[in-house]
Amino acid sequence: MMYASKPIVSAMLAATLCTGFVIISTTALAQETPTSQVAKAGWYSKLVTIDLVKQQAVIPKIDGVMLIDSRPTVRKFDLGHIQTSINIPDSMFDKLAPSMLPPDKNTLLVFYCDGPECMLSHNSAFKAEKLGYTNIKVYADGYPDWVKGGNLPSVSVAYLKKLMDEQAPFTLIDARPKARKYDLGHIPGAVNLPDSQFDKSAAEVLPADKAAALIFYCDGLACKLSNDSAAKAVKLGYTNVKVVPEGYPAWVNAYGVGPTAASTGTAVKAPTIEAGKEAGTISVASFERIFKEAPESVHLIDVREPQEFATGTFKGALNMPINSLEKNVDKLPADKPIIFFCGAGGRSGEAHDMVKLYKPELKTVFLDAEIKWTKDGTYTIKGH
Repeated sequence: MMYASKPIVSAMLAATLCTGFVIISTTALAQETPTSQVAKAGWYSKLVTIDLVKQQAVIPKIDGVMLIDSRPTVRKFDLGHIQTSINIPDSMFDKLAPSMLPPDKNTLLVFYCDGPECMLSHNSAFKAEKLGYTNIKVYADGYPDWVKGGNLPSVSVAYLKKLMDEQAPFTLIDARPKARKYDLGHIPGAVNLPDSQFDKSAAEVLPADKAAALIFYCDGLACKLSNDSAAKAVKLGYTNVKVVPEGYPAWVNAYGVGPTAASTGTAVKAPTIEAGKEAGTISVASFERIFKEAPESVHLIDVREPQEFATGTFKGALNMPINSLEKNVDKLPADKPIIFFCGAGGRSGEAHDMVKLYKPELKTVFLDAEIKWTKDGTYTIKGH
């Protein structure tokens, strides 16, 4: 609920509800929105609530407002923050603020950190005031309140890269159009589920396990496709959903252009699937070549139990336990070849045989190999 202390703001809010358009400037709202928090000793006195922050933290990003996360980068901000916010750790404020804060000293600055017991945002707010900024607020309830309020957590591309390097189990979804965006370059390992096709294709792309980690991205702070798709995934019952608001542009800036499915009008040819010793298998050498050179050219499906999947798996793999595969066989993706795997080859072979019986039109193979994953994300594989 939005609180307003002046009649004119109430009237404007009513107009907003009737028309569906936000007509109140965020700067004015910051000046008129009181807070339920009572300032404590050492706090910055000008406080705001989640209602104001929700008006500011929108995609596409609005001008004239800067949300600032005062927490440490790697331990806090990268793992989860309020969308559109920048990170200026309070310990680095004096060094980073001159280059990161806006030149206009009247810009609305809203600082936050880890809740009422966290002083970092208040410390930074006082420092900003000393620099001459005149429109400063503190969201004292901070990031915990943001998540508690049902808002999507945002993660950084640095955290995304860390998950990839550790081969953590998650599904990365590119919500952009296929031909015009995804095919021309995407984050490695991402599957494409255009937001316009979400309702039609989600069941074919997203994992069956509603507790599986999903991370959505699109084209940066001007693009709302990933937020829209993430919200749809939550409505479908997925409970571990995050977004990378800075999206593909931030990835390119940090790590370079990602793999393409089309370049200069010519599709990139994926490595050939070479058969192993047993019918229906893929050789270990062929698998490792595909996994290294073109992981986006296949679907990797881990048929072990969720608790096994959680201890380690191949980057980008989906989890569909063998005991639930038969009832979910219609949810298997049909756009690319499927490679089934487990820890020893038994369950993956069973998955391949089951799909050949019920959906023979799908192209599937399985890894007949002993595979072990370590906590740091590396693995060993030995074919039978």
